[in-house]
Amino acid sequence: MINNNSFERVEEFRYLGTTLTNHNSTQEEIKTRLKSGNTCCHSVQNLLFSSLLSKNIRIKIYRTIIFHAVLYGCLTWSLTLRKECRLRVFENRALRRIFGPKRDEVRAEWRKLHNEELNELYSSQIIIQVIKSGRMR
Repeated sequence: MINNNSFERVEEFRYLGTTLTNHNSTQEEIKTRLKSGNTCCHSVQNLLFSSLLSKNIRIKIYRTIIFHAVLYGCLTWSLTLRKECRLRVFENRALRRIFGPKRDEVRAEWRKLHNEELNELYSSQIIIQVIKSGRMR
């Protein structure tokens, strides 16, 4: 006979690279995925900043390495606006590394690209669209 008191309750565990919790919360999983995406960004930052590579090649590097590191297991995530915002901030930061600064002709100085300018330059689906379209299939 098995005594129910001998079992310990597990709060969270990793299974196939995904963190599962007893509260079914995805907040820690998204945080872990973003951390892994930042690690990937850091490991290929020389390629993302390289002027020898075209922007199309740098975007392909982003889409094949960094993008998939962040999106692993994303089909099970329940996204709130706050989580969507964190994912979008990560993506905009990575895209700013790829596209670099823009020269402001009026002030004659360099500045970061605005979010709208990033959306115009980056023609592929943004990270939130990929997650939502994957869940619809």
